[in-house]
Amino acid sequence: MRELLVHAGVSNAGLARRVNDLGAISGLTLRYDKTSVARWVTKGMTPQGPVPHLIAAVLAERLGRPVPLEEIGLEDTGPVDPELGLSFPRDLAEAVVKATDLWRHDHVNRREFLTGTFAVTAFATPLARWLISPADALAEHRGTDRKVGQADVAKLREAAAEARRWDSKYGGGDWRASMVPECLRVEASPLLRGSYQDAVGRQLFGATAELSRLAGWMAFDTGQHEIAQRYYIQALRLARAAADVPLGGYVLATMSLQATYRGHPQAAVDLAQAAVERNRGVSGPKVTGFLHLVEARAHARAGDAAACARALNAAEAHLERARPGDDAPEWIDFFSYDRLCADGAECYRDLKMPAQTRRFTVAALAGQSEAFIRSHGLRLAVGAQADLAAGDIDAACGAGVRALTVAQRVRSARNTAYVRDLVSGLQVAHADEPMVKDFTEQVRTSIGIPA
Repeated sequence: MRELLVHAGVSNAGLARRVNDLGAISGLTLRYDKTSVARWVTKGMTPQGPVPHLIAAVLAERLGRPVPLEEIGLEDTGPVDPELGLSFPRDLAEAVVKATDLWRHDHVNRREFLTGTFAVTAFATPLARWLISPADALAEHRGTDRKVGQADVAKLREAAAEARRWDSKYGGGDWRASMVPECLRVEASPLLRGSYQDAVGRQLFGATAELSRLAGWMAFDTGQHEIAQRYYIQALRLARAAADVPLGGYVLATMSLQATYRGHPQAAVDLAQAAVERNRGVSGPKVTGFLHLVEARAHARAGDAAACARALNAAEAHLERARPGDDAPEWIDFFSYDRLCADGAECYRDLKMPAQTRRFTVAALAGQSEAFIRSHGLRLAVGAQADLAAGDIDAACGAGVRALTVAQRVRSARNTAYVRDLVSGLQVAHADEPMVKDFTEQVRTSIGIPA
């Protein structure tokens, strides 16, 4: 910190004064002076709460670049608050603090997050508050001297688009995908603490909401559900600040998929239906169709075939109404007929209807784009499970080998889990079959089989 203060031309008294001023803007009453700064610099004392971020913001103002906390020696290595990232503040300023705190702590304490557990009940308050009011009244902010503009927002949106591409191709564990939390911490955090008018603020919050949702999705894809849940909740809060109802619905849809995957289908139905209802008459056909598709996934896991069929039909009907050139968000570009078929196949797998699963899988694979390598592997594994359920062991092992090849290429816990689930199913009644033995050994030596 001492070196940066000298480089930035900031005295101890000047730093204390500016920290107090920034605190006042955020509603804090701070009374630091030059002696306080001397304690930070010479004695290694660490200020509490948001003050380290304020110090970094002051230095960023003077240096004209982001200043990470670790650069000034104030990186927090203490115990992580177990509730960090799970709150959904009503106040927007507090919401910014909570989101940026999560991004900062995740950088140094991710292992501590992994000692927690996924609790679907943590979605209850965010869901209720978003349903009551999905948009904040105002998104302007008077913070640091950093003037946030369209170019800053465009940079974040470009980062999100790039992350979506790498995630689809190589999985949430790919090193490029892992840069999303870093982008939030280093790039987005200083912008949120800057100064911007309402129009730019809405766009800024929308871009950071999508990045936070992506960070959650990538954690979900790598099996880090405790972290994913926290990023999803903050993404929903930021979408509310953006007054972006479709994006908020999309975040709820990803929450629903996580709840489905973690064995909470009724909660997943609630999340998906809430997204559908709040977006009724607001979102275009493509977004609405995807929300119904996620609802179908939840109904299928709950064993409700009739409700699943209704939701699938609604998803298809809305998708058929989508046209090129529609004003659809960029983040929904992935939703196409083959994606509908892929999720339909998973629905019928969960409903134990192998004939329909195979039919939907064939259609999904026929339209598969090479850009979605991870999805291709998942579809192969689902199709193999349907082949197994239908008694076609040759086809199940053949598709399983191809799914395994994909699982070795991407860094995705879901792909690995789907292949392992297939092996478990094959072992139940066909463990002595030579081809099953061969496939099992391939899986064991490549991605491993839990004991």
